[in-house]
Amino acid sequence: MIDHLDHLVLTTAREAQCIAFYTGVLGMRLETFVGGTPPVARQAFCFGNQKINLHIKGREFEPKAHTPMPGALDLCFIASVPLDAVMARLQAAGVAIVEGPVLRTGATGKLRSVYVRDPDLNLIEISEPVA
Repeated sequence: MIDHLDHLVLTTAREAQCIAFYTGVLGMRLETFVGGTPPVARQAFCFGNQKINLHIKGREFEPKAHTPMPGALDLCFIASVPLDAVMARLQAAGVAIVEGPVLRTGATGKLRSVYVRDPDLNLIEISEPVA
């Protein structure tokens, strides 16, 4: 019945820092679009064929999760560059690696991963597939 994930929603309490992290550190593209109920201007982080819609704590769009909460997500992203390049970029940006590199199991196979926290303390896993 389900084929793939289209988007998810991230709730932030630190809008400017969140945008800087996902665009400046992770290299996602910030997009503005019209959506929600009622339709209003919104923002999303785009990468590949996916996006992360952005909600600001206390100013969420309807419909929304029952209890939207900054810092409640645990996300895994597959890098488009080798993990060593990811680690160098994180270090250059002053982002602390909280764990890794470590071996993990992803949706389609083994991964080599590092873990960081975004400005809302969501756990962000960045991985490369292991052959």
